[in-house]
Amino acid sequence: MRIDQAIDAFAALAQESRLRAFRILVEAGPSGLAAGIISDRLGIAHNSLSFHLAHLTKAGLIKPRKDGRKIIYTASFECVRDLIRYMVDNCCETDNVSCHMDATGATEIIEFFTGKECAGK
Repeated sequence: MRIDQAIDAFAALAQESRLRAFRILVEAGPSGLAAGIISDRLGIAHNSLSFHLAHLTKAGLIKPRKDGRKIIYTASFECVRDLIRYMVDNCCETDNVSCHMDATGATEIIEFFTGKECAGK
């Protein structure tokens, strides 16, 4: 992930409605949710939600797909993983934290070592 992509992702999440929508989509998992359901759960108008979903989509944090007349949104877990990896690689002291894949190569593990804090460098 490049710095401009990380900034876009953080900027998109730095607004309450977008952060709440993103959380709902993370909880929904890979099946995602229709925009109308997200709007109902958040209690915001459909046109306002569309504005927020467009920001999240542009930042790569969510992905839309057509399902008949509906648009289903899903969280981009790959983008979240890349954002976390960016933070670990660029914002934490390397001897305090480690990112690596598990033995099967299916799961990325972030390991924080005790007694040390992540430095905001």
